[in-house]
Amino acid sequence: MDPYETLANAIILQSVKDYRASKHPSNRASIERFFRSGWFRVLTSIDGEKLIADLRRERDAE
Repeated sequence: MDPYETLANAIILQSVKDYRASKHPSNRASIERFFRSGWFRVLTSIDGEKLIADLRRERDAE
């Protein structure tokens, strides 16, 4: 894996960790905006909407 791909993966992973740890709705909304952003699409081919849906389901199951 090249260093840029490693960095992109680390950014995405940290965003997911931050989303999971956040208790404040405005923080989660900010992270969701990132998951929907053009910058997110530059970093990854992951579907941001699906990721948001999965994280919300995970949060609601707690």
